[in-house]
Amino acid sequence: MSGQGFDTWILEFRGAGLSVQASNLKELKQSADAVSEQIEAIAKSVANEVSPQKQPTGVSGYLSDSEFYFLREDSIGIGTAWDEAKLVAELTEIFMRLSERLSGFLSESQSRLISTKLLDQISKLLEDSQLSERFEEVRIKLANVLEKQQNSVIASQIRDLSQRLVNIIEGGQRSVSPQFIDIQERLSSTIEDFQKQLDLIVKYDWDFDHYLEEDVPAAMEYIRAQTKPKDGKLLAIGHSMGGILLYAMLSRCGSEGREPRLKAVVTMASALDYRCSKPLKVLLPLADPAQALNVPAVPFGALLAAAYPLASRPPYVLGWLNDLISAEDMMHPELLEKLVLNNFCTIPTKLIMQLTSAFGDKGLCNRSGKLSYRDHLNKSNVPVLAIAGDQDLICPPEAVEETAKLFPENLVTYKLFGEPHGPHYAHYDLVGGRL
Repeated sequence: MSGQGFDTWILEFRGAGLSVQASNLKELKQSADAVSEQIEAIAKSVANEVSPQKQPTGVSGYLSDSEFYFLREDSIGIGTAWDEAKLVAELTEIFMRLSERLSGFLSESQSRLISTKLLDQISKLLEDSQLSERFEEVRIKLANVLEKQQNSVIASQIRDLSQRLVNIIEGGQRSVSPQFIDIQERLSSTIEDFQKQLDLIVKYDWDFDHYLEEDVPAAMEYIRAQTKPKDGKLLAIGHSMGGILLYAMLSRCGSEGREPRLKAVVTMASALDYRCSKPLKVLLPLADPAQALNVPAVPFGALLAAAYPLASRPPYVLGWLNDLISAEDMMHPELLEKLVLNNFCTIPTKLIMQLTSAFGDKGLCNRSGKLSYRDHLNKSNVPVLAIAGDQDLICPPEAVEETAKLFPENLVTYKLFGEPHGPHYAHYDLVGGRL
């Protein structure tokens, strides 16, 4: 496209690829260059089957505790000196953040659920009946405080209750009972786990509608300002979720009677209804909102990169993964390896949960569930070319075709790539295949 004279831009959404948080263009470029170097280092590390412990310092893309934390039932930390003041401060900070509901990131019910889980963890450390009774009293008071409006008085109460909790633990440590030998270390580890859990919830707090309502409009406005098209319109091409976002944008504009300011749209391997895609259901496993509190983000890229040696080398234990990405002999092996090791990212659970609506009767919906993005495509006045791959298991051709049928017939073209006797196209062959 660039060679044919188009000003060509590639958008990467927050949390993906080279996207970084920065306040100015110079800082942005430096940060993006650093991320690019890290991604390459990770890819080489995995490709050479280097263990995670040997990865370059500071690389955040690989599966690591700093990026991805399952809360462990039996967290046992490395033995450290007992620092009562530090533990009180950390406990107080956790409960303060929960009482403020992480500055609006969590709902009241989610905040209550997380605080209950923390108190349950501490309760398991205190299996002595006498200590359990003392803990239960503090637990009830804490629960009451966390449900109130946050203010300076509550802050003082939370600190006092945190101090009492630590005192109970210290009392347990002096017990002759053998189960208290490592109680201080276990409490420290439990608190540290929760701090990382809360940080991760805040760090990955976005869903599909954030991309649609904030990221895409910001990028389009920036590109218009740079390129100054005469009619103010852009040509948009989207692959997979990029195409889904373009469908949703056209639907949202149709429902609100707004002009999308798009000259035309091309989608590749995109649909709004994925009920016929069995593999994608495996990739979107979280349907229960409560699970988002245990796993606020899924390091899909790291997991896929770690699994790649099992998919690409004998005995090909996970060979089926390749079929999801590319049809046989369609993508150059080196390109396929680069794609797997670099292309995928950590996915917020909120995003996964919203995308699961694409398996329901209404198709993909907005975060409230009130607007189905299928409903207003018939009002669109933008020409659409919808492309599908004949061996796409993630977004099957029938799903693409059904979405295309929702547009005015004179404005949509559906194209299936692939022939009965070959060549064939899977999900990523539409953008990276040899042909």
